[in-house]
Amino acid sequence: MTSKNLLVELFVEELPPKALKKLGDAFAGVLFEQLKAQGLAGADSTLTSFASPRRLAAHVTDVGAQGADRAVSQKLMPVTVGLDASGSATPALLKKLQALGADASAVAGLKRAPDGKAEALFYDSNVKGATLVEGLQKALQEAITKLPIPKVMTYQLADGWSDVKFVRPAHGLVALHGSEVVAIEALGLKAGNSTHGHRFEASVDPVVLKDADSYAATLKKDGAVIASFAERKAEIARQLAAAAAKVGGGVKAIEDDALLDEVTALVERPNVLVCEFEKEFLDVPQECLILTMKANQKYFPLLEASGKLSNKFLVVSNISPADASAVIGGNERVVRPRLADAKFFFDQDRKKTLASRVAGLGKVVYHNRLGSQGERVERVRAIAKAIGQQLGGDALAQQADQAAQLAKTDLVTDMVGEFPELQGIMGRYYALNDGLSSDIADAIEDHYKPRFAGDELPRHQVGVIVALADKLETLVGMFGIGNLPTGDKDPFALRRHALGVVRMLMEKNLPLEILQLTGAGFKAFPDGMLGDAQTDLSLFILDRLKGYLREGGYSAAEVDAAVHAPGMTVWADIPRRLAAVRAFVALPEAPALAAANKRISNILKKTEGVDAHVSEVLLQEPAEKALHAAMQQVAPQASAQFEAGDYAASLQTLAALRAPVDAFFEGVMVNAEQTDLRLNRLGLLATVHQAMNRVADLSRLAA
Repeated sequence: MTSKNLLVELFVEELPPKALKKLGDAFAGVLFEQLKAQGLAGADSTLTSFASPRRLAAHVTDVGAQGADRAVSQKLMPVTVGLDASGSATPALLKKLQALGADASAVAGLKRAPDGKAEALFYDSNVKGATLVEGLQKALQEAITKLPIPKVMTYQLADGWSDVKFVRPAHGLVALHGSEVVAIEALGLKAGNSTHGHRFEASVDPVVLKDADSYAATLKKDGAVIASFAERKAEIARQLAAAAAKVGGGVKAIEDDALLDEVTALVERPNVLVCEFEKEFLDVPQECLILTMKANQKYFPLLEASGKLSNKFLVVSNISPADASAVIGGNERVVRPRLADAKFFFDQDRKKTLASRVAGLGKVVYHNRLGSQGERVERVRAIAKAIGQQLGGDALAQQADQAAQLAKTDLVTDMVGEFPELQGIMGRYYALNDGLSSDIADAIEDHYKPRFAGDELPRHQVGVIVALADKLETLVGMFGIGNLPTGDKDPFALRRHALGVVRMLMEKNLPLEILQLTGAGFKAFPDGMLGDAQTDLSLFILDRLKGYLREGGYSAAEVDAAVHAPGMTVWADIPRRLAAVRAFVALPEAPALAAANKRISNILKKTEGVDAHVSEVLLQEPAEKALHAAMQQVAPQASAQFEAGDYAASLQTLAALRAPVDAFFEGVMVNAEQTDLRLNRLGLLATVHQAMNRVADLSRLAA
């Protein structure tokens, strides 16, 4: 049977722009998978998805008019239920066969096969392949049902009585198999071969489609619509670059892929225009102007080569008039009040110092069980002072305390009240306006960092301290009241906060211990406010550490070995230990030594109070004497290398113990009947274990 290409389109009212790309991919993807599952599309079929503000569509190549017949093996029931003691069919089996269109003659052909602990009967039959009408109807219904829509609309159909639910009211359905219409229905619509183009610029309406393959070209020519999301996005990017080049002076449109996706979802036929605003607005921090243009108006600000904001910006229009002056003027009039508001907020906020706003934080609720932002700030100050004292004494502790006290004050400014995304950023500007040092000002902005995976860390030490304190306060508070992440739900971003703590400890090479940090966090809260969750929190952060290291390319075993090294508490030391473990794993002696280390660990766990001490007088067997002699030679050298920080060399030196350790286990009975011999041999193993595990817990490398 000859196959043809298939086109399915749902024509709807304007779809939510932030979800359009996801909706388009999901609609086309589910439709395609369902067609393949029913044998209508084959392994060589290809999918092209389309999504514009008013349509979701899919083009699939090589779709048959009917799927191939297929063999189906269907489980009926356990043998003990379907057959009686004489092997004859029971009434239950005959009834089941009748429901499948078979009779008693099929009993002899039933197959027996294991099904768990029992044996079951299976009925083999051929199922006729679905017709395209049947299969596409089912595929389209699945595609509609499985669309990732958080909230659907309920609307009435043309009859005035029936209603349906969908993301937006649907007004047209196209289904073409080659040039033939496939007679399917959905959302109260019957499929046809016509759709609608641009609201204002289509040359004809409706747009009649000759066949499935002419869809995109016909829509572009007659409907003035670029149906492909990817093609439309690329065209906007091209026009943005061309318009910026036309402005000259080395300006470039701001790079924001999320904004580009959103604008792509708002227009069907993009037309980029250059607009401008008064230069006096450039006195306002550019972050404010950029945010209001992007968030409120979906404009693309232009940045000079230095990164400074220009007074020109780009608009992606959905119409292309011969004279665009009215469109340009309209957009310039719209943005002016927005920028004026930002300038007003900035001017008003600077009339009060940040220090004068501290008291206002006491009126801002942070959490109903953890108090106000003012109370929270006091806890962050206490943690910051403790960290600052440890890292740099009184002077650094005082700076950290001041930055922590002011870090949240911009939350009660007009600018941040209007644009919460600017918290921290505006605090820095206001701190500099108050005459505070750049270290304090930068710390106010940076204490939110890292905000997301891959984000930069705070610039200076004061910022790092306040960022650590802020994240620890959040983690301690939420763990202390039992607000923990569950599955993919993490409303307080605790995983992100924990990863931020890990990154700062590691990448800033901080000589801080996690238990001391969490301890300082719990100490900052009033007695009785929190439950005992310090161990749980420390393990939670430890899990983030392991994930962070695995993303760096290390195996789980290598990470566990380095992280769980005995006595290793300062995480900043882990990267060097990991590098040493990686080098050790490459040695031919590594597998045997790791296995031996695991064996020693298990032996020592069963015996309490064994000292890492050996009496040479009690050494009897040649193998234990040889191991002790090897330790006398190898251990001092490995220890010296360890103390010098050359972890890789230390482990390589210890690799010489492989042969004597193997010989020891082959020729020595550890659990000797004589107590003194047994304890001496355990002591020898303890010295080996102690020496081998200073860099990493090598037993965790054992298979």
